[in-house]
Amino acid sequence: MLRAAFTLFGGSTYWTGGVNYFRNCFRVLRRYPEAGVMPVLFVSPDMPKADVETLAAELGEPPVEAEWLAVAGRARRFGLTLLRGSDTRALRAFRDHRVDVVLEASEYYGVRFPLPMLTWVADFQSHYQPQHFSWRARWRTYLGRRLQFVGKRLILLSSNDAAADSARFYPPSRGRTVVVPFAVLPAEGFRIDPAVPAHHGLPERYFYLPNQFWQHKNHEVVIEALALLRNDPGIVVAATGSPVDHRNPGHFERLQERVAALGLPARFRFLGLVPGSHVPQLAVQSVAVVNPSFFEGWSSTVEEAKSFGVPLVLSSIAVHREQARDAAWYFDPKSPDSAAAALLQAWRAPSVAAAERLGRAAASADVRTREFAQRLGAAFRRAAGRASGHADPSTGPRV
Repeated sequence: MLRAAFTLFGGSTYWTGGVNYFRNCFRVLRRYPEAGVMPVLFVSPDMPKADVETLAAELGEPPVEAEWLAVAGRARRFGLTLLRGSDTRALRAFRDHRVDVVLEASEYYGVRFPLPMLTWVADFQSHYQPQHFSWRARWRTYLGRRLQFVGKRLILLSSNDAAADSARFYPPSRGRTVVVPFAVLPAEGFRIDPAVPAHHGLPERYFYLPNQFWQHKNHEVVIEALALLRNDPGIVVAATGSPVDHRNPGHFERLQERVAALGLPARFRFLGLVPGSHVPQLAVQSVAVVNPSFFEGWSSTVEEAKSFGVPLVLSSIAVHREQARDAAWYFDPKSPDSAAAALLQAWRAPSVAAAERLGRAAASADVRTREFAQRLGAAFRRAAGRASGHADPSTGPRV
């Protein structure tokens, strides 16, 4: 069994999507050991304790606290790695813990790093929406990816849409990408708990919008759509997620101000960060899960909803259509009128009891998550094979 290193810094304060992606990977790999991968997690000392405990529950061995992953030292570490060609502290830690292959995600280990690597690129948002990134962040992203994409690494992508972007922006990556769409495995023994929505003061029927309050997540279009739906006062949207947008400080406060100015505090509910166990409960008991985002790599919001059989109301971006196909109501993310129409259609559609939806979705969720585990395991083996010069011919790219 391959021992694969995963590294994570800062936790949900910086990247809730990364925490969720890793937790799901660990859960799926534990559920399907035939994938042949044992995750070894390295976390920064500034990771919130709750995040570490959540991830540790899905692992076969405790996470390793790694001082070298601290957020405060990231810029210096990146510079040293560029100069030396290898992240020596990371290499020493990985060897101490008998790591066979490394998942490189939001890190850069150097052009001469000797261990096999599988580089996960979540998306190419910085190319499409550079206004959401500081010049320093863009420089690091562009430089780091150019170095990664011209090396020997195998590039892990989550969608065919991202694979097309990879070929467009980094032509040397052609032939070195593998597409592994992730699927979400519901927690074992999941049971519907009506007390959770009640705890948050929600009515019996509501939409659920579980995205971080980052500018590109586009909460504004839903807020403006609710203003257009004043004649349907029963429609409520419950929004959860981190209120911190490091790239756009004050964004959350501006959303709150807009909701207040439109007289919508009872209609658009800011629930903030909620316990992880509440998220699936709020999703499965909602009328539909909403994702108005301008950009996604492969939306965990959509995958979680699919696993629970929850209806979807989505922005009509390419990756959403790739994920949900015809099983969603779509709208133009720049048009409040379009969003209002989609919300109204979903609100008025015949309802199916949450328990019945959950039961229908269970079998397909098992098929998708098993396939995800198998493809992820094959990607790690292929990465290890590339480094040794013995690529696995059975695990060619799915592009």
